Amino acid sequence: MIIDKRVPGWLVPLLERLKQLKNILVNNTQKIVFFFCLLSLVSCKKESLDNVEDIPGLGGDTWASTPIDKWVFDSLTVPFNIAVKYKWDQFELSVNKTLVPPKEEKIIPVLSAVKKVWIDTYIAETDSLFMKKYVPKFFALAGSASWNTDGTITLGTAEGGRKVVLYVLNDFRTKGMTGYVPSDSFGIKRMFHTIEHEFGHILHQTIMYPLDYKSISVGFYTSNWNNVSDAQANRDGFVSAYAESSPDEDFVEMISMMLVEGKAGFNAIVNSIPAGTSDNNVTQAQAISRLRQKEAIVVSYFKDTWGIDFYSLQTRVRAQVEKLIK
Repeated sequence: MIIDKRVPGWLVPLLERLKQLKNILVNNTQKIVFFFCLLSLVSCKKESLDNVEDIPGLGGDTWASTPIDKWVFDSLTVPFNIAVKYKWDQFELSVNKTLVPPKEEKIIPVLSAVKKVWIDTYIAETDSLFMKKYVPKFFALAGSASWNTDGTITLGTAEGGRKVVLYVLNDFRTKGMTGYVPSDSFGIKRMFHTIEHEFGHILHQTIMYPLDYKSISVGFYTSNWNNVSDAQANRDGFVSAYAESSPDEDFVEMISMMLVEGKAGFNAIVNSIPAGTSDNNVTQAQAISRLRQKEAIVVSYFKDTWGIDFYSLQTRVRAQVEKLIK
């Protein structure tokens, strides 16, 4: 810093003081840095985390193994590398939904039924390698339904073919369980409808179904499907109201409905379409034709793409469902 004669006299003492401060900083930089490092060490020492093994929560959840865990390990984890989370963890579910945990006494009955109706039937038509390859590897379970803002409920989801979430487990009752009544069969079929639906997504996202399928009901897909009854959807050539939401959903709804209801049940849906025309001017003959065209493509897709006899799989699935409800 150079002070020359152009600087007013009153400012000279201040500038001289600044020169002194600069010299102090330059000459004592190392000492100052050392001082602040020492302060940091002292501060860190005051906040040191001794005995970190005693901090709760950092080691992950732990609990004593139960017969449920052993059943899951022996029946699903060892043969199929499937992990199941039934202990409550909101972050595995929708954090913005009000949900309740599944009752532990429901876990083995539900998963046992899932294995018999879904996994075992596919294995019977293919082999265990098929399911080991394509089955989702993680299941999260919830006791209640997941309600949406539009009044609909989500009964299950599949995320990227890796994770499946199943809801409404606390209402699961099969023939022989305490409190079972025939109306419970609706809930059972609904659960397996959801599982077959989501697995159908995994299959077509792996290998796409024929594009001809999308042209069968072109112009009839709608985002307002939740305002349409299943009977109304049938009259337009859809197997369910949700099938009207998109071609992909239409395809997997056909798979799930045909498997869970069986051949007789699907034929009953087709034959229930009344004479006349729908509100969208679809005739009875047109609606029946559309459903039969979709059926044919589903059957050929399973045969040509996966080497699966769909009607044989359908018979196996329906037989297992009936064991639970009849």
